[in-house]
Amino acid sequence: MAIPVIMPRQGQSVESCIITSWNKKVGDTVEKGEILFSYETDKSSFDEAAPESGKLLAIFHEEGDDVPCLENVCVIGNDGEDAAQFAPAGEAEAAPAEAAPAEAKAEVAPEAAAPVTAQQISGAISPRARALADKTGADLLKAAPTGPNGRIIERDVQSLVDRGLTVSGAASAEYKTAVEGSGINGKVMLGDLNAPAAAQEVPAIAPAVSGPEYEDVKMPNIRKIIAKQMCASLSGMAQLTLNTSFDATKIMDLRKSLKAGGEALGLPNITINDIILFAVSRVILNHKGVNAHCLEDTIRYFNTVNLGVAVDTPKGLMVPTLFHAEKLSLSELSKSAKGIIKAAQAGSISPDLLKGGTFTISNLGAMGIESFTPIINPPQTAILGVDCVTRRLKEVDGEDVVYPAMGLSLTFDHRVLDGADAARFLKDLVVALENFDLLLTK
Repeated sequence: MAIPVIMPRQGQSVESCIITSWNKKVGDTVEKGEILFSYETDKSSFDEAAPESGKLLAIFHEEGDDVPCLENVCVIGNDGEDAAQFAPAGEAEAAPAEAAPAEAKAEVAPEAAAPVTAQQISGAISPRARALADKTGADLLKAAPTGPNGRIIERDVQSLVDRGLTVSGAASAEYKTAVEGSGINGKVMLGDLNAPAAAQEVPAIAPAVSGPEYEDVKMPNIRKIIAKQMCASLSGMAQLTLNTSFDATKIMDLRKSLKAGGEALGLPNITINDIILFAVSRVILNHKGVNAHCLEDTIRYFNTVNLGVAVDTPKGLMVPTLFHAEKLSLSELSKSAKGIIKAAQAGSISPDLLKGGTFTISNLGAMGIESFTPIINPPQTAILGVDCVTRRLKEVDGEDVVYPAMGLSLTFDHRVLDGADAARFLKDLVVALENFDLLLTK
C-alpha cells in the first residue's frame, strides 16, 4: 500500500521547512528507518527517515523548496501503485518510478552535468524553475541540472541569472542551440543566432590558473535569518553600549572549588557562564526596562526572566532560551543551560526553544575578547556581552593589588532606557558578581 511522507512540524511556530538534500531518488528501494531527505527550519536542521520499507514512487518537492508543514513530500510503496493521488495541489504529476530507457541510464554528477538540449528542457524542468526562467529569460540551454534524475530545478535557473546567462525576448523563439551572447553580461541576442561559429569563440584574456579564483556558496537559510534580524535591529533601534568590569576573584575561587569537589556532591560542572546567567536572573527583575520588549508604541515589561543564551553553532548563531531562569537554582540552571546549548550545537533543538527570550547574554570571553558591542535581538531592549578576564591593579589599604577583572558590555535601546538606567543595572550586576557568595544565600 502506497503511503505519503509529509513534512513534519518542528514546533508550534514553524509553518514551513526547506528541503536541503535528498538521499534517495525516484525508483530507489528504501528500508524502514533509512534517511530519505534532510530539511531545515530557520534555526535547526533535521533528517526524515522512511516510515516503512518499499520503493520511492514519487518526489513532489526538490532541494531548495520551501515546503509547508504537513504537506506531502514523497510517496513510498510498491511497483505499480498510484502515487499521483498524493500529489499536493498545484504540483506537477510526479515522475514514475519505472526504469529509464537504456540510453539514459548513465547518470552524471551535478558538478559535471552537461548543458541540456532544447528537446530535453520541456520534460526535465520543475514548475518553479520554468516560472523563474520565463520571468528572467534565463538561458536554459546552458543549465547544468542538479535536481533528481537530471532535472533542472529553481537553483539551476537562479545560477544562470546570477552569471548573466540570459536570452533576449527577440531571440528566444529561434534559440535552439547554445551560443555565446554578445549582449550586456553575455545575453544572447537575435543577431547571435546567425553569427558564424568562429565568431562565437571568446579569446583568452588571461592565462589559465591552476584552480578556481573564487567559490560561490549559496547563503544558508539560517544566515539569511540572522542577516535580516541584525539589520532590522540596527536600523530600527537607538543602540548604545556601556562597558564596565568587576573583580572576578570570588566567582573564580568558587569555580575552582566546585570543580574540585562538585562531582563528589553530585553537582554539575558549573561554569563561569552559568554563574553570570544566575546573577543576571537575580538582578534583572529590579530593572524592568532591561527585561522588556519594545513593541512599536508599547513597552512590555516582564515579571519573569527568560534568558536567551547566544550559542556558536556550525550553522551559525543561535539563541536558545532558558525559561523562568529566576526560579532555577544554580545547579538547575547549569543543567538546563548545558542541555539547550548542546541541542543548539547539534542542530536538533526545538524551534519553540528559540523564541520568547526577554534578555540575551553573549559570552565571547573564551575567545579573548576584552570588549565588544553586542547587537540586540528585537524586540528585546538590551543584551549583555561577557568579556575575558584580564589582570589589573587596584589600591587596597594603600597598596597596589593585582586582581582578575572580567569585562561586561551592555548594549541597550535608548528609546526605552536612558543611560543612567542601563548603568544602574550594570552597577547592581557588578555588586552581585563581586559578592556571589552572598547572592547564593538569598
